[in-house]
Amino acid sequence: MGFHDIRFPANLSFGSVGGPERRTEVVTLSNGFEERNTPWQHSRRRYDAGVAMRSLDDIATLIAFFEARRGQLYGFRWKDWADFKSCAPSKDIGFRDQRIATGDGTTTTFPLIKAYRSGGEEYLRPISKPVAGTVLAGISADEQVEGVHFYVDASRGTITFDAPPEAGEEVTAGFEFDVPVRFGTDAIQTSVANFQAGEVPNVPIMELRV
Repeated sequence: MGFHDIRFPANLSFGSVGGPERRTEVVTLSNGFEERNTPWQHSRRRYDAGVAMRSLDDIATLIAFFEARRGQLYGFRWKDWADFKSCAPSKDIGFRDQRIATGDGTTTTFPLIKAYRSGGEEYLRPISKPVAGTVLAGISADEQVEGVHFYVDASRGTITFDAPPEAGEEVTAGFEFDVPVRFGTDAIQTSVANFQAGEVPNVPIMELRV
């Protein structure tokens, strides 16, 4: 699958509409009860990057980005302004934000994840596109130093320690992250409102499985 490791212009994605989507298959039985199942382990996010009344330079930036990705052909990074941190939006990232694993004395590489909790339920979301330079990590409440104690693969969403955490040690991390996406269309329609501004009413964006 083709993927360009570049972020959609963040100033253009700000104000976009979108969020997670689930697929649930519902069968209503003859007695009125339901059976529900899902073929998806993970949710998939959709967005609309349509921009209204932007400068013509912004419209040109959008078109250039679209053309460079060849429409739907190549994926790219997307900043979801409503959900781009390992912590609450109002807080600063900390190395204890997310518990990502428990050491076994052998494993050195761990995938980043973000937990979504409500009541007694929890969903663990794989984070495949962390933002380089934002990843913090810790082992048993001791913060580690990137480039000294661990290394980040920002293209895969993993951290690798120089030495394996001991068995039972808690491995934690904090980070900013992007969503891997692609355009959901091979056509963009623009409208020039006047000589100073224009608009693009609809630009669908779809999350990729990577």
